[in-house]
Amino acid sequence: MSSILPPSRLWWKEPIAKTEWLWIGIAFVWGMIMFVMMIYWHIYGKQNLSNEAYKTSPEMFAAKAEKFIAENTIRTETDMDIPVVKVPPGGDGYLIARLWNWYPILELEKGQEYKIHLSSMDYNHGFSLQPVNINIQVIPGYEHVVKMTPTSTGTFAIVCNEYCGIGHHTMLGRIYVK
Repeated sequence: MSSILPPSRLWWKEPIAKTEWLWIGIAFVWGMIMFVMMIYWHIYGKQNLSNEAYKTSPEMFAAKAEKFIAENTIRTETDMDIPVVKVPPGGDGYLIARLWNWYPILELEKGQEYKIHLSSMDYNHGFSLQPVNINIQVIPGYEHVVKMTPTSTGTFAIVCNEYCGIGHHTMLGRIYVK
Protein backbone atom coordinates (compact mmCIF):
# COMPACT_ATOMS: atom_id res chain seq x y z
CA MET A 1 0.00 0.00 0.00
CA SER A 2 1.22 3.47 -0.78
CA SER A 3 -0.04 6.97 -0.27
CA ILE A 4 -1.07 7.11 -3.92
CA LEU A 5 -3.37 4.09 -3.81
CA PRO A 6 -6.70 4.31 -2.00
CA PRO A 7 -7.04 2.41 1.30
CA SER A 8 -8.40 -1.10 1.11
CA ARG A 9 -11.24 -0.20 3.50
CA LEU A 10 -12.90 3.08 4.41
CA TRP A 11 -12.70 3.87 8.13
CA TRP A 12 -15.89 5.91 8.20
CA LYS A 13 -17.89 2.96 6.98
CA GLU A 14 -16.68 0.69 9.77
CA PRO A 15 -19.07 0.08 12.70
CA ILE A 16 -18.27 1.88 15.95
CA ALA A 17 -17.25 -0.43 18.80
CA LYS A 18 -19.05 -0.35 22.16
CA THR A 19 -16.01 1.05 23.97
CA GLU A 20 -15.81 3.92 21.47
CA TRP A 21 -19.51 4.72 22.04
CA LEU A 22 -18.81 4.67 25.78
CA TRP A 23 -15.99 7.23 25.42
CA ILE A 24 -18.09 9.40 23.09
CA GLY A 25 -20.89 9.34 25.69
CA ILE A 26 -18.52 10.19 28.56
CA ALA A 27 -17.02 13.09 26.58
CA PHE A 28 -20.50 14.41 25.71
CA VAL A 29 -21.77 14.18 29.30
CA TRP A 30 -18.60 15.88 30.61
CA GLY A 31 -18.98 18.64 28.02
CA MET A 32 -22.59 19.26 29.13
CA ILE A 33 -21.54 19.32 32.80
CA MET A 34 -18.85 21.92 32.05
CA PHE A 35 -21.32 23.99 30.00
CA VAL A 36 -23.76 24.13 32.92
CA MET A 37 -20.91 24.84 35.37
CA MET A 38 -19.77 27.87 33.31
CA ILE A 39 -23.17 29.45 33.84
CA TYR A 40 -23.13 28.50 37.54
CA TRP A 41 -19.59 29.89 38.05
CA HIS A 42 -20.53 33.16 36.36
CA ILE A 43 -23.57 33.70 38.58
CA TYR A 44 -22.41 32.27 41.91
CA GLY A 45 -18.62 32.01 41.60
CA LYS A 46 -17.87 35.73 42.04
CA GLN A 47 -14.95 35.35 39.67
CA ASN A 48 -16.33 37.17 36.66
CA LEU A 49 -16.93 40.89 36.81
CA SER A 50 -20.15 42.39 35.59
CA ASN A 51 -18.74 45.12 33.42
CA GLU A 52 -19.87 47.23 30.52
CA ALA A 53 -18.01 48.70 27.57
CA TYR A 54 -18.91 51.69 25.42
CA LYS A 55 -17.35 53.09 22.28
CA THR A 56 -15.60 56.41 22.87
CA SER A 57 -12.62 58.36 21.66
CA PRO A 58 -9.50 59.09 23.70
CA GLU A 59 -10.29 62.82 23.54
CA MET A 60 -13.87 62.40 24.84
CA PHE A 61 -12.79 60.09 27.66
CA ALA A 62 -9.89 62.36 28.63
CA ALA A 63 -12.28 65.34 28.82
CA LYS A 64 -14.65 63.43 31.16
CA ALA A 65 -11.75 62.20 33.29
CA GLU A 66 -10.15 65.67 33.57
CA LYS A 67 -13.49 67.17 34.63
CA PHE A 68 -13.87 64.44 37.26
CA ILE A 69 -10.30 65.02 38.50
CA ALA A 70 -10.77 68.80 38.69
CA GLU A 71 -13.96 68.45 40.75
CA ASN A 72 -12.80 65.72 43.17
CA THR A 73 -9.05 66.13 43.80
CA ILE A 74 -8.25 66.08 47.53
CA ARG A 75 -4.43 66.13 47.44
CA THR A 76 -1.37 65.39 45.32
CA GLU A 77 1.06 62.56 45.90
CA THR A 78 4.37 64.36 46.31
CA ASP A 79 6.57 61.45 45.21
CA MET A 80 4.81 61.13 41.84
CA ASP A 81 3.02 64.49 41.41
CA ILE A 82 -0.21 62.63 40.63
CA PRO A 83 -3.56 63.83 42.05
CA VAL A 84 -5.43 61.69 44.56
CA VAL A 85 -9.12 61.85 43.73
CA LYS A 86 -11.89 60.90 46.15
CA VAL A 87 -14.67 59.11 44.33
CA PRO A 88 -18.10 59.99 45.80
CA PRO A 89 -19.72 56.92 47.45
CA GLY A 90 -21.94 55.22 44.91
CA GLY A 91 -20.44 57.41 42.19
CA ASP A 92 -18.26 57.12 39.15
CA GLY A 93 -14.47 57.21 39.11
CA TYR A 94 -12.26 57.62 36.04
CA LEU A 95 -8.85 56.04 35.38
CA ILE A 96 -6.74 56.85 32.34
CA ALA A 97 -4.21 54.34 31.04
CA ARG A 98 -1.39 55.76 28.96
CA LEU A 99 2.28 55.14 28.40
CA TRP A 100 3.41 54.30 31.21
CA ASN A 101 1.12 55.28 34.04
CA TRP A 102 -2.36 55.09 35.51
CA TYR A 103 -3.85 58.51 36.16
CA PRO A 104 -5.09 59.56 38.75
CA ILE A 105 -4.90 57.72 42.08
CA LEU A 106 -8.39 56.91 43.34
CA GLU A 107 -9.54 56.97 46.97
CA LEU A 108 -12.57 54.82 47.81
CA GLU A 109 -14.51 53.95 50.97
CA LYS A 110 -14.87 50.41 52.25
CA GLY A 111 -18.33 48.93 51.73
CA GLN A 112 -19.48 51.46 49.13
CA GLU A 113 -20.26 50.49 45.54
CA TYR A 114 -18.45 52.33 42.74
CA LYS A 115 -18.38 52.38 38.98
CA ILE A 116 -14.79 52.71 37.77
CA HIS A 117 -14.47 53.90 34.16
CA LEU A 118 -11.28 52.82 32.36
CA SER A 119 -9.91 53.74 28.98
CA SER A 120 -6.57 53.80 27.20
CA MET A 121 -5.20 56.82 25.41
CA ASP A 122 -2.72 54.98 23.21
CA TYR A 123 -2.19 51.18 23.30
CA ASN A 124 -3.77 48.08 24.83
CA HIS A 125 -3.12 47.99 28.56
CA GLY A 126 -4.05 45.46 31.22
CA PHE A 127 -5.79 46.60 34.41
CA SER A 128 -4.80 44.16 37.15
CA LEU A 129 -5.87 45.18 40.66
CA GLN A 130 -3.70 43.42 43.21
CA PRO A 131 -4.08 41.56 45.52
CA VAL A 132 -7.76 41.03 44.64
CA ASN A 133 -6.90 39.82 41.13
CA ILE A 134 -9.32 41.83 39.03
CA ASN A 135 -8.09 41.66 35.43
CA ILE A 136 -9.42 43.64 32.49
CA GLN A 137 -7.92 44.45 29.13
CA VAL A 138 -8.20 48.20 28.52
CA ILE A 139 -8.47 49.01 24.84
CA PRO A 140 -8.21 52.43 23.17
CA GLY A 141 -11.53 53.67 21.83
CA TYR A 142 -13.57 51.86 24.49
CA GLU A 143 -14.74 52.94 27.93
CA HIS A 144 -14.85 49.98 30.27
CA VAL A 145 -17.08 50.36 33.33
CA VAL A 146 -16.35 48.04 36.25
CA LYS A 147 -18.64 47.85 39.28
CA MET A 148 -16.74 47.18 42.49
CA THR A 149 -17.38 47.28 46.22
CA PRO A 150 -14.19 47.32 48.33
CA THR A 151 -14.41 44.87 51.23
CA SER A 152 -11.15 45.77 52.98
CA THR A 153 -9.07 48.86 53.60
CA GLY A 154 -5.53 49.46 52.41
CA THR A 155 -3.47 50.38 49.41
CA PHE A 156 -4.13 48.35 46.29
CA ALA A 157 -1.71 48.23 43.38
CA ILE A 158 -2.74 48.58 39.75
CA VAL A 159 -0.40 46.71 37.44
CA CYS A 160 -0.42 46.76 33.66
CA ASN A 161 -0.38 43.12 32.63
CA GLU A 162 -0.51 43.69 28.86
CA TYR A 163 2.89 44.46 27.34
CA CYS A 164 2.76 48.10 26.20
CA GLY A 165 6.33 48.98 25.34
CA ILE A 166 9.74 49.57 26.82
CA GLY A 167 8.45 51.26 30.01
CA HIS A 168 5.79 48.59 30.66
CA HIS A 169 7.45 47.46 33.90
CA THR A 170 7.00 50.97 35.38
CA MET A 171 3.27 51.21 34.64
CA LEU A 172 1.90 51.05 38.18
CA GLY A 173 -0.98 52.82 39.86
CA ARG A 174 -2.77 52.86 43.20
CA ILE A 175 -6.21 52.77 44.72
CA TYR A 176 -6.58 53.73 48.37
CA VAL A 177 -9.48 52.28 50.34
CA LYS A 178 -10.29 54.03 53.64
